[in-house]
Amino acid sequence: MKKLRVKVPATTANLGAGFDTFGSALTLYNIFEVEEYEGIVIQTEPKDSFLEKAENNLFVQVLKYACEKRGKTFYGAKVKQITNVPVARGLGSSATAIVGAILVSSAVSKTELTDERFFEIAYRFEPHPDNLLPAWKGGFITAVKGENTTVYTRFEMPQDIKAVVVIPSIKIPTEEARKVLPDKVSFKDAVFNIQRASLFVSAIVKGDYSLLKTAMEDRLHQPYRKKLIPGFDDVVSSAYSKGALGVALSGAGSSMVAIAKDNFDGIGKAMVEAFRKNGVNSEYKVLSFDNRGAVLEIVE
Repeated sequence: MKKLRVKVPATTANLGAGFDTFGSALTLYNIFEVEEYEGIVIQTEPKDSFLEKAENNLFVQVLKYACEKRGKTFYGAKVKQITNVPVARGLGSSATAIVGAILVSSAVSKTELTDERFFEIAYRFEPHPDNLLPAWKGGFITAVKGENTTVYTRFEMPQDIKAVVVIPSIKIPTEEARKVLPDKVSFKDAVFNIQRASLFVSAIVKGDYSLLKTAMEDRLHQPYRKKLIPGFDDVVSSAYSKGALGVALSGAGSSMVAIAKDNFDGIGKAMVEAFRKNGVNSEYKVLSFDNRGAVLEIVE
């Protein structure tokens, strides 16, 4: 087998009101280079001794499972993992590994990667199509995960807006972020989110970005999860003060995303400063929305 390289984008899910439904890909990537090999050798950039153990490396775990699911014996692999998407920050780092491994396994086994096959493998490791689908297909995804099927739509995100992503030093595993959510919500809060989620899609499709501030309000998850993030409200206010169109928690957090048309650095610096005043170190990245999704290529 020739060396394969797969480049998979980060994702930002929920985008406020679209809890467990909305997701979009960003121009920040994890890259995995794979060669057939007897045994398992993992190299990471930057160096990460934890991920260089096969039992801890999600990409290798998924690759092994996916190959064996297709009836191909997994003898090993030499993997180089270039990590740019931070872990446990709400940017879909696990989805990059899952999607990348599935694409490689499909190429190796020379089988078509249908939605059914993709979900059959991916859901073994992560049940969140709002992260998995944009990492695979790019663009903006609205996903509905049913008992036996997943239904989704996709459209390309406009390129006249960008995402200012602020990444604090705080790590929040998805399991921890789920634990703070209530078992029940009020009818009023459910209607609040349905209205705003619908408005968000309309705002993006029509290019009426003045609606995003209202459309990215939420009552289902952010009021509970913001307790895990010091200065959450201050960070949101600082972004709006510098011209952000809409601000939300990215996925389960701890990263926060501000959608904007201009003054990207001004927004990012203000959000970083708001975190600093609350005792949290952070950095920001100005990212476009990725409409291509994961890309697999042969390395000669």
